[in-house]
Amino acid sequence: MAELKRVLGFWTILSLSIGSIMGTGLFFGPEIASRYSGNASIIAWVILSIIAIYISFYFAELVSMYPKAGGIYEFSKHSYSRFFSFMMGWTAWIVGNLTTALLIVAATDYLITDPSQVTLKVLISIAFIILLNLVAYFGIEASAIMLVIFAIVPVLVILSIIFPGFFHLNYGNYSPFFSFGILSIFLTIFFMAESFFGWEGATYLAEETQEPEKVIPKAIVIGTIIVAILGVFVTLISLGVIPWKVLADSSTPLSIVSESLLGGIGTNLINIGIFISLVGSAAGGIVTMPRLILALARDKLFIAQFSSIHKKFRTPYKAIIFQTIVSLLIFGMTFGKYKSLLSLVLPLGFTMYFFIILSVVLLRKKEPLIPRTIKVPFVKIGSFFLMVFIPIIVAIWIFPDFGSIDYSALNILKFGFSLIFVGVPIYLLLEIYYNPDTIIKINDSLAYLTLWMERFILPKSIRRELLALLGDVKGKKVLEFGCSVGTLTIYLAQAVNPNGRVYATDLSKKDLLITKKRLIKRGHLHVIVIHDEHQINRVHPSIPHVDAIVSVGMMGYLQDVKKVLKEMRELLPYGGKIVFLDYVDFFKVIPNVAWLSNDRTIEKIFREAGFSVFVTRRKGMFWNYVYVYGIKFHENIPYI
Repeated sequence: MAELKRVLGFWTILSLSIGSIMGTGLFFGPEIASRYSGNASIIAWVILSIIAIYISFYFAELVSMYPKAGGIYEFSKHSYSRFFSFMMGWTAWIVGNLTTALLIVAATDYLITDPSQVTLKVLISIAFIILLNLVAYFGIEASAIMLVIFAIVPVLVILSIIFPGFFHLNYGNYSPFFSFGILSIFLTIFFMAESFFGWEGATYLAEETQEPEKVIPKAIVIGTIIVAILGVFVTLISLGVIPWKVLADSSTPLSIVSESLLGGIGTNLINIGIFISLVGSAAGGIVTMPRLILALARDKLFIAQFSSIHKKFRTPYKAIIFQTIVSLLIFGMTFGKYKSLLSLVLPLGFTMYFFIILSVVLLRKKEPLIPRTIKVPFVKIGSFFLMVFIPIIVAIWIFPDFGSIDYSALNILKFGFSLIFVGVPIYLLLEIYYNPDTIIKINDSLAYLTLWMERFILPKSIRRELLALLGDVKGKKVLEFGCSVGTLTIYLAQAVNPNGRVYATDLSKKDLLITKKRLIKRGHLHVIVIHDEHQINRVHPSIPHVDAIVSVGMMGYLQDVKKVLKEMRELLPYGGKIVFLDYVDFFKVIPNVAWLSNDRTIEKIFREAGFSVFVTRRKGMFWNYVYVYGIKFHENIPYI
């Protein structure tokens, strides 16, 4: 099986860290900060920078402990439950996609300042999303070159404003320094925090980095320090060159600053540079998000097919294709809504980072012996401060005047958390689909509902078809592998008659209890009912040789298909029949287990196990049916 290619070094990871962390704050920050706190936004930036550098140590410690592709999900997996770690991964994915959309929207605002050029903005944005994903698809080396270039450009852009800005400062612009109350500084910190969101970006590339436990922690901390210094100085220069009231009214504040410093041509170059910078930050998300999907898919907490690695390019290509589609959809839904996107990303990001901070505290107690190349200093005091500070600044956003509610903020918060809670039913569906323990629990709890539902999901017409495919089984022995509540078992008992024997096995004790009651009621004493909680991995060892095997709805649950089929083959005589039926294409949305998606793959698996089979499909209203029927054979002969 192909694996990710471990080729990235310190400078590439540092570049990604700078690009991922920088976000939009440095380029839109002067406007937003000026609007909320005027000149005092400089203090907000200094406080935010110190906090951001400190938080970077949390990610540095965690990735030094668990240098895996999952990033936030991987850290949470060791700190919290399976459900909560999925929710953290889901939140990270939602935030990552919203941030990518935010960056693309912001980039086009700087490149094309004419608000009437909507079509051109859309086309350029779509082109860049597709292009960046193509680069990510064709190998991490190409992505690495791209990330380095995209990291150099924003640093040069900011420096080209900072250096000449020192010679054009109007110190009178800094007066009055406090135009708003002290509370405004905290509100500014809330809105400017996105400038540092993205500490986790580099962690997703851990499996493609050389010595990740050393390289990535150092790159995250240094990258944060660089962004912090640039942010403080660009704010200082912007307010010194242009009065804060003018900046507060501009949607592209650095354009005004650069025009004052560099003239028209310089401004155009700066705007192009900012566009490239913001696209570069988006590129970081585009490269890293598929790695998060990969990690979730490996643990059966996302569609399993997305864990595939391209044999040639060594990239998670299926996850990249999926991510491209998602990125385009989210961009289409959010185009032109920069400030709404920013307000949506912020509380979700704060929530995610709150639990990351908590995870470090928990892991200090749970896993004290795991090596850490970098450790968070003063972790107890620092964590307590951050875990109090984060809820406070979110509360200030919602209650700006100590009592009055900003209902627009509250509605955004509600919408944001509704996106998060969408993950709950998705988790349940994935658990039902992939987790055997969950399957047993659900089957037990829904046994009587299944009894009522089987008349619809396994109608009489299908039961008769299955018996017809089995042929004459009168007086013979038949194994029903997965009998559920006994709906088909009753038909089989009648078909073999009392001179034959039916062996009915299932995972669920409650399903089998219902089956037994139904059989006794009809006088079918020649059916042997067997509980087997390990049925997804085997055929029960007490099953003797049989003449035929029938199974409904079990193929998708088998964890080791080849092993189970081999054991079935050993129970049958040559020419013994098998009939399998499974439900696929649920509601045309839920993907199939990989091997059930292709008829040739199914045929190959059964043929390798020693069966000659025929595969056919039939359309249903809410799902489709796949039939697999055939015989155990001596040689490779077609089943007729």
